[in-house]
Amino acid sequence: MTQYVFRFGGGVSDGDETVRGNKNLLGGKGANLDGMASIGLPVPPGFTITTEMCTAYYANGQTFPESVRAEVAGGIAHIEQVTGKSFGDPANPLLVSVRSGARVSMPGMMDTVLNLGLNDATVEGLATSSGDARFAWDSYRRFIQMYADVVLELDHGAFEEALEVAKEDQGYYLDTELSADDLKALVAAYKKLVEAEWGKPFPQDVHDQLWGAVGAVFGSWESDRAKVYRRLNNIPGDWGTAVNVQAMVFGNMGETSATGVAFTRDPATGENAYYGEYLINAQGEDVVAGIRTPQYLTKAARERAGAKPLSMEEAMPSVYAELARVFEILENHYRDMQDIEFTVEREKLWMLQTRSGKRTAKAALKIAVDMAEAGLISTDEAVLRVDPMALDQLLHPTLDPNAPRDVLTSGLPASPGAASGKIVFDADTAERFNDMGEAVILVRIETSPEDIHGMHAAKGILTARGGMTSHAAVVARGMGRPCVSGAGSLQIDAAGRVLRIAGRTLTEGDILTLDGSTGEVMAGEVPTLQPELVGDFGTLMVWADAGRRMKVRANAETPLDAQTARDFGAEGIGLCRTEHMFFDASRITAVRQMILAEDEKGRRVALDKLLPEQRKDFTAIFEVMAGLPVTIRLLDPPLHEFLPHQESEFAEVAEAAGVGIEVLKQRAAELHEFNPMLGHRGCRLGVTYPEIYEMQARAIFEAACSLEVAPVPEIMIPLVGTKRELELMKDVVDKAAEEVFAEQGKRIDYLVGTMIELPRAALMADEIAEVGSFFSFGTNDLTQTTLGVSRDDAARFLTHYVDKGIYARDPFVSLDVEGVGQLIEIAATKGKATRPDIKLGICGEHGGDPASIAFCEKVGLDYVSASPYRVPIARLAAAQAALAKK
Repeated sequence: MTQYVFRFGGGVSDGDETVRGNKNLLGGKGANLDGMASIGLPVPPGFTITTEMCTAYYANGQTFPESVRAEVAGGIAHIEQVTGKSFGDPANPLLVSVRSGARVSMPGMMDTVLNLGLNDATVEGLATSSGDARFAWDSYRRFIQMYADVVLELDHGAFEEALEVAKEDQGYYLDTELSADDLKALVAAYKKLVEAEWGKPFPQDVHDQLWGAVGAVFGSWESDRAKVYRRLNNIPGDWGTAVNVQAMVFGNMGETSATGVAFTRDPATGENAYYGEYLINAQGEDVVAGIRTPQYLTKAARERAGAKPLSMEEAMPSVYAELARVFEILENHYRDMQDIEFTVEREKLWMLQTRSGKRTAKAALKIAVDMAEAGLISTDEAVLRVDPMALDQLLHPTLDPNAPRDVLTSGLPASPGAASGKIVFDADTAERFNDMGEAVILVRIETSPEDIHGMHAAKGILTARGGMTSHAAVVARGMGRPCVSGAGSLQIDAAGRVLRIAGRTLTEGDILTLDGSTGEVMAGEVPTLQPELVGDFGTLMVWADAGRRMKVRANAETPLDAQTARDFGAEGIGLCRTEHMFFDASRITAVRQMILAEDEKGRRVALDKLLPEQRKDFTAIFEVMAGLPVTIRLLDPPLHEFLPHQESEFAEVAEAAGVGIEVLKQRAAELHEFNPMLGHRGCRLGVTYPEIYEMQARAIFEAACSLEVAPVPEIMIPLVGTKRELELMKDVVDKAAEEVFAEQGKRIDYLVGTMIELPRAALMADEIAEVGSFFSFGTNDLTQTTLGVSRDDAARFLTHYVDKGIYARDPFVSLDVEGVGQLIEIAATKGKATRPDIKLGICGEHGGDPASIAFCEKVGLDYVSASPYRVPIARLAAAQAALAKK
């Protein structure tokens, strides 16, 4: 029989070595709780219900088999035995927490229930056994509020409103000012709210409470916010979450109790200094939810911020010293920066969680490099530690230090970087504005997990409440979004769409600038500077390049893009799209004249005008890429994309061509296509009008021959589906090359190959390789033609496909390995069988996606090509793929 429950703490640890530390089974939280207990750290006893049960829970119609109920009963008995308390006992009650724990951290995305086991009888017993009636009733009101929200799915705001009314009635500002009698009255108000909204009294049976909470935590795996987070972070939906049930320890038992969140190093900068926050007389949710603005963990951090409330180091020196010892033990044990949750119950330290901490890309680089240089990990491990997509954060701009700033206020520098955008007050509006191409700053009193889609859509996040470890801060750092939190001077009227700050009123749509590195909030847009990727980045890239097999090129068709790519370490150009050059305003008339010409003679007249322009384009790119390979795709898109539409445009072309407007309009009508993506484009243009490709080839060779250090042109014929198409086009290119070489008295090396973007080309790759010297997989179109899905129209339904598990990820973002990948593998194998030295690369958008790059390594491609700003990502991902394979 499958075991679904594993105990930890109190000297007990279930399972063999295949279970211990198994995050896939126990989830990250459960595995690490067991791990901390096993090395002697103070962990409250508990048990983990496995991720396998989560899968079974949904397969069984969201029910639990009796065998699992029996295992859970055994887990509760274990906690009772260790603590000496009894679950549901009115005299000496055991209270438990019920928390989620997926195999990878998903901060704030799933649910938690604390203080479970309280009812009208056990609250009296807790008051007696603890000697603190206020603490007992505070715990009960917290439990009802959390249970009603998470399990009963009642309106959370109604309970918050009741709490605010209770404080206002007494003239209080803080929750901690409420007395035991105040809290007892508030509990009665909460119970009335539950019965009014739920239709039944608040559940008093502690076992019913427990199973309700376990079901709700499993259920939160399928919540909208969890699905969005998984989609944004490429977490498979079939992994499931574990549930951890653990004895409660209490940070809200007066001035000698506290709760906090800490990191063993600074997650924003990577500095080897303790970083965190704590609250006296509070529970953990108060810190991470941003309900109260917490105090600093260390004296140095407090002094640096100019804060007055004492740090934990000063207020609780002995407990802080023990916590610092635990930090050192955990970092050495897990060999990584740890994110820790802890509680102090009457000066006794308890560890509630440890995990590898979310960090900015800058911090990830510094931590990896520092640990490798200290000998804690190897350089290969350092390379594997950094998420390639996180490097995108390093490309974010910083504010120009010399630019004027209209500073309105300051908050906490919760996530570094700078961003400007229009103020919006809710997540849905942020997403809507972003879809319209508007940069936005999401302004909230505090963020909640339901805001995840708006946080992703925003360029930056500003909150009035919350600390450096609040939900907003943690999620923003993980996303690479600048965030300023705890800006207490903000007055936010979300309903009225108004923000009042420093005596000024701003409305939705006004521009704000955030500096997430300093915490400054500024009116208007402040100019930015591009970052320099040096220091730890340079060190890690040296290590990555040493472990990398595949080359990394860039998709570029301007000298600026080419230079940017080289600056980021590109080893050539993998895709130069020549049609982008045709859209230039100075030459579009000649392009239209060429397209609308009635015969070859007319086309050649226009092409003669374009030749020097194309030659100039290629010369500029070749100068940047001297000595490196440059893959140039000859004209690919349907001709209709270049056609004139307005009367003035037709008149301009008519004058240049010396023909009437009506003649041109008739010609334009003849060129109309019903499905141009599968129409007269790519090599089909070259077959029909070879003079177009002849002009482009001549421009390429004339440009290359004019330079002292020539590049290696790789001329790519697009949309080939047959060997004969490539033969015809190669003849055109070779003829142009020989003519230019004879004229210039100089020869250069070059290759002619094709872009594999049709299923037929992949299947016939052995024949096509007889003619082509290289294949470049154009996975954008190969995905479209294989799936029969238009990339431009798919956005409206692909999200639903991902949510329903039809595709694991958007196939236009990450390669469809099973389908499209199979065609690539077939083509690569067949191509090599015919031509063992054939050069194989990928140049679609997938060339910058780490998962797709890992597949390219598996198949044995020679290079990947990505957009210039993704070259660093591709370099690191290619290294990780090679190291993982090795």
